Amino acid sequence: MFQIKSITIEGIPQALIRAERYRMLNEPRLTESICQDILDIDPDNQKAIVTMLLAITDQIGKYRLDYSAKVRELISRLNDDYEKQYYSGIVCERQGIAFLVQNFSGGSFTAFEWLTEAMDHYEKAESIRPAGIDDAILRWNTCARLINDYDLCPRLDEMYEPPLE
Repeated sequence: MFQIKSITIEGIPQALIRAERYRMLNEPRLTESICQDILDIDPDNQKAIVTMLLAITDQIGKYRLDYSAKVRELISRLNDDYEKQYYSGIVCERQGIAFLVQNFSGGSFTAFEWLTEAMDHYEKAESIRPAGIDDAILRWNTCARLINDYDLCPRLDEMYEPPLE
């Protein structure tokens, strides 16, 4: 196997610019790799944590199936409680959208559950947001519109009875 090479501390600002550029070019795997290189030498770099978190969630439903452990670990490394709630909301929102667009059996119910969980995180973020930062409200509204536009509703808790043989 190949030994991963380390970047320099001085190279971090340029690497962050490169990671953001690749993310905008819809290259989340490249973005994730660059952020991992940054975090390998600067584990508390908040910008790299957020960018990597977003790159991973960009892959939900496309390239990644199991991401939850890595995402939870990244969120736990965020220093700011507002950002923890806000980015937890983004993770849930993107998971809900993935279920909505992939038309899984029961996916609309699962999408509703993820979107309402996102809304809960956004409400918590809204209550502790810095002055003038309305991002959590904007995201909450997006989730509400998705639920309304797609007529999403909660799963009915019906009693299941196995068929008689």
